[in-house]
Amino acid sequence: MVKIKTSIMKITDMHEPHLSIGIMYEAEIIFKLNETYLLEPNGIPYEGIQKVNYREGKIWLNDEMEDEDTLFFQPVRYREASFELNDVTFGIHFHWERKEDQQFKGSLKIIIEDGKLTAISILPLEDYLISVISSEMNATSNLELLKAHAITSRSWLLAQLENDKEPQRAANALLSNSETPQELIRWFDRQDHPNFDVCAGDHCQRYQGITRQSTSQVEKAINETRGMLLMEGENICDARYSKSCGGMTETFENVWEPEVHPYLQSIVDNPFLPDGYDADLTNEEAAEKWILNSPDAFCNTNEKEVLSQVLNDYDQETKDFYRWKVTYQQTNLAELIARKSGKDFGDIIDLIPVERGKSGRLSKLQIVGSKLTLTIGKELEIRKTLSESHLYSSAFVINKQNIVNGIPGEFTLTGAGWGHGVGLCQIGAAMMSAKGFKYDEILMHYFRGAKISKEY
Repeated sequence: MVKIKTSIMKITDMHEPHLSIGIMYEAEIIFKLNETYLLEPNGIPYEGIQKVNYREGKIWLNDEMEDEDTLFFQPVRYREASFELNDVTFGIHFHWERKEDQQFKGSLKIIIEDGKLTAISILPLEDYLISVISSEMNATSNLELLKAHAITSRSWLLAQLENDKEPQRAANALLSNSETPQELIRWFDRQDHPNFDVCAGDHCQRYQGITRQSTSQVEKAINETRGMLLMEGENICDARYSKSCGGMTETFENVWEPEVHPYLQSIVDNPFLPDGYDADLTNEEAAEKWILNSPDAFCNTNEKEVLSQVLNDYDQETKDFYRWKVTYQQTNLAELIARKSGKDFGDIIDLIPVERGKSGRLSKLQIVGSKLTLTIGKELEIRKTLSESHLYSSAFVINKQNIVNGIPGEFTLTGAGWGHGVGLCQIGAAMMSAKGFKYDEILMHYFRGAKISKEY
């Protein structure tokens, strides 16, 4: 049953919160304090390179066992201070996964979690946003794009923190995930973190501290939108965003729990629907026509100047985000699906679209094998099963080639977009800003029926 959800977070005496962000989880963490930090509660000063590890059930700091299960380093001078963590993994499970040393503002907290150590950065929300915007986007982007993204990111974050307090949401998640011999349906959202507010990865919001150099342009965007949120009535919108919607955005309920958010409906990423196309891509024929062609859309662009605003250096390794194609040989696909699903399908005989969302993204796909037939969903489960990391999106059509004795030798997936496609389309928003649209016009294009309100 699909429910209408209109209540996310009610505003009552809101002010800027401090956030805790989980950065890395390792048995040993090496870090550098670039200014004087005090180790609470005793106020012992530390500077320079430090090493912590977990052994014998305790935290060891510089090879000395600590009595506390938590280390908390507080900077003496917040504005001047920073700390650097070595070998932080980012882009976890995505095709751009890698390690780098990352630098952060604020306090550093180290805790024991599940037999390892977690490093946590703690700082005010608006300073966090400066980093998020510089990590998600290019810090030299158009001011209107940066402002639109700042309001979107701020709204998403505060809505998530309030959602964590709603036990009904967890119950809904359990009810809308199911597994039978014929069907496996599960969806993945931001993971609730019991010991910090959000993680630093793309599963929450990309946060790389001050490693991605910020600019006065980013700071201006944050300052000029300080405390501004997307609202529906008195409630904060659960604002979402992805790299490229592929020309049509998706509805919330097709990707996550079965709740309808009026401001997260499917819209054409264009001032009007291109001639000859049907806007409802739940229809297979309409979806195929849309995906196999390249209709005009804000995010249908190859302009390097526009793309460089949204795509950081490693993101630009992806060239074909609006329309893409991937081909699998039978043996490779059968092995991949078996490994990713944990189920032996035998030879893959067919991949059959069962159910699509309004953007053409598959929410259910039937995998027909010589040993097993199973329908899987939702969109991220499909993307994870059919790729070493993630397919760019689940908006794809299937073509089988070289069929011998009913067994295809090759499958080609032709797809549209990059990401879940719900809410703000980052590349589309970049193009809108390049065309002269203001931040509020960009937001009202993607979040129909919402309003922008300054809440602190």
